[in-house]
Amino acid sequence: MDNGASSYRRFLDGDENGLVEIIRDYKDGLIFYINSFVGNIHTAEELAEDTFIKLFTHRPRDNGKGSFKTWLYTIGRNKAIDHLRRSRRNPVISSEETAEAASDAEELEALYIKEERKLAVHKAMSELKDEYRQVLYLIYFEEFSNKEAARIMKKSVHGIETLAYRARQSLKAVLEKEDFIYDEEL
Repeated sequence: MDNGASSYRRFLDGDENGLVEIIRDYKDGLIFYINSFVGNIHTAEELAEDTFIKLFTHRPRDNGKGSFKTWLYTIGRNKAIDHLRRSRRNPVISSEETAEAASDAEELEALYIKEERKLAVHKAMSELKDEYRQVLYLIYFEEFSNKEAARIMKKSVHGIETLAYRARQSLKAVLEKEDFIYDEEL
């Protein structure tokens, strides 16, 4: 079952947390999609917001012919097309706004990619042995030193260094198996 569809049904039945889940899960992707139409990240954010407002106020029914995400993106696309039609009548965009929007779009895209990478690493870590997962979490996410991690895990510093090395190798193997592309060594 599509999570977005079930969240939307819950929202239609009166649970406003359903809409919160939809916004959380689809906001960034929808903004990037709309930005591909309008070419301005700020406008794309506003149009994505308008899309969610439409869900909240008009509560349209999903006909169920496709996935919820497809239906939501169609609404966003229609909002973008309507905006483009209106803006063609009154085009007023300065070069400063264009440069700023491009910079903001690149920054937002970088943040989105970073989050996606984080999710992939967390998913891959769930496939590791408990000890490997623990040492990587302590050293890389909590930023403990090897000495501090050794104290927490009741191991020697050398044991932690060896364990961390093996954990990184294991994580790298899991990520490569999932075709994860990374720029830096873990």
